[in-house]
Amino acid sequence: MEQYKLGEMEQRFADLIWANEPISSRALTELCADAFSWKRTTTYTMLKRLCERNIFENQSGTVVALMSKNEFQAAQGEQFINETFGGSLPQFFAAFTRRNKLSEKEINELQRLIDEHKEG
Repeated sequence: MEQYKLGEMEQRFADLIWANEPISSRALTELCADAFSWKRTTTYTMLKRLCERNIFENQSGTVVALMSKNEFQAAQGEQFINETFGGSLPQFFAAFTRRNKLSEKEINELQRLIDEHKEG
């Protein structure tokens, strides 16, 4: 289940696309040449990888996101909790708060989110 795990360069590349999309594949190769010193073929290889994971799509030479950065980060978080904590948000929260104290502001924000998403 590696769909939402990105290596460092994949993440930087994805961030570049999100910041500039929709973008022509030609303009993307130019941005990558400037930002990463990549050749055109390297850009296309990386783009193909992320398109195969359904994060981006190259539509007739224009690269667009199939999911926003926020949607991707949410999917990453869900994947992490599923893989590491058996899908249990309370287990994740318990592990997190063992080493990190929450501020009053964080507690209030979490309570607001809980109240907004209660079942029933």
